[in-house]
Amino acid sequence: MDEEIAHLLFEDESMIRDYQALQHTWFLKGKQRVIQTTGKHRGVKLLAVLNYATGHILWKEDEQYDAVTFLSFLQSVIEAYPQGRMVMVLDNARIHHAKLLQPFLEKHKERLELVFLPPYSPKLNLVEGLWKWLKADVINNVFFHSVTEIRKKVTAFMKN
Repeated sequence: MDEEIAHLLFEDESMIRDYQALQHTWFLKGKQRVIQTTGKHRGVKLLAVLNYATGHILWKEDEQYDAVTFLSFLQSVIEAYPQGRMVMVLDNARIHHAKLLQPFLEKHKERLELVFLPPYSPKLNLVEGLWKWLKADVINNVFFHSVTEIRKKVTAFMKN
């Protein structure tokens, strides 16, 4: 591929859980803040791609992470960027290497190239910063009564 890169994209997935969001905080002496929990593992699963040049974020919520979900997301990316060559930087998650993707990647090889990061290098993926910001801004030290409530907060954050 000798064509100039029109879109440098960083892709990642994240699970926004209702039980992982405790962080250090200030409180009045003797008035320690108590955060409720349901004791269940609930949450919202997100996929996102960040355009390095523009900062534009394309994202999707889904019920699960699997090759079918990722393939659907790749199709959304192709549709969102109808012109120019794309290079997508991503981690080595199993779903990113699934055989199911091969026909799609072959069909779009002139427009989409996947570049895999070295193992255990989340600091090289710019979308990780988005997930950190999202979790700090939306869910840290907050109790959610339902997944619907989490979904609403996440959607409001992502739309802004």
